[in-house]
Amino acid sequence: MTSATEPAAIDHALVRHTWRVAEPLHGMIYFVPEGPERYAALGIGAREGYFASRAAALGAVGAGPVVATFFNFNPRLVAAALPAAWAKATPEAMLAARLDAAGAALTRGLGDAVHGPEVAEAAELARRAAESVADRPEGRPLFAAHAALPWPDQPHQVLWQAQTLLREFRGDGHVAALLLAGLTGLEALVLHAASGDVPERFLRRSRGWSQEQWDGAVDELRHRGLIEAGEPVLSEAGRAQRAEIEAATDRLAAPAYAILGVEGCNRLAELARPLSRAIVAAGLLNVDNAIRKEG
Repeated sequence: MTSATEPAAIDHALVRHTWRVAEPLHGMIYFVPEGPERYAALGIGAREGYFASRAAALGAVGAGPVVATFFNFNPRLVAAALPAAWAKATPEAMLAARLDAAGAALTRGLGDAVHGPEVAEAAELARRAAESVADRPEGRPLFAAHAALPWPDQPHQVLWQAQTLLREFRGDGHVAALLLAGLTGLEALVLHAASGDVPERFLRRSRGWSQEQWDGAVDELRHRGLIEAGEPVLSEAGRAQRAEIEAATDRLAAPAYAILGVEGCNRLAELARPLSRAIVAAGLLNVDNAIRKEG
């Protein structure tokens, strides 16, 4: 009998694959216009709306808990949004606006498929995974806050909310892995950019760091031997550290997927793949949109 503290008996590469294939179904909420449009109706700007909508599950918090849990944003950027946003809209209103925006964006991106049996089945599987760890909130504040929210009725919104929970469950574990690696939020961003996965310009500007602050972190990581070259790229030590962090993140995320087993994880990935591809093809995950919104 497996104890609650033991790793889930499921391949961690499968855990990462299942999450990654379905992630666009959640991640699109940060790039689509439906979100800012609904936040604007509440008197909340786009940047302010990001923090208020994602943090709303925590309640009317100030900047401190958001800096801690979101991890890699400039504290001054967060403080410019919170707690001021709560004078314009309640957390409940922001949560409703975000869910409505997610539903509308998925409907736009998926078309007729949004009402199909594949979405309903994927929603059932993802919700089962998310709910299976609802009684394991320790050390996972963002997941715990979102796990306490009521479930919507429509399958496509259930799918979005379930993937949101799985994303925050994984994200809380990822923050723990970064802390154990001795990285600050800014340093984690620099290493992410140095991996070549996401453009430096997007990471730096969307998280509110100045070029001077970014360059200071680059110098520090170069001094520690984690990046190299004039155009920063990961060194051998940096690649090894990143691999360790990702492996730890997968291990910490595994309990959420254990209940599905290999067959369930493969089925969720099979269902999510064409849905996520449709989201990308419809332009709902274009990082250039976010860069333009940030000015």
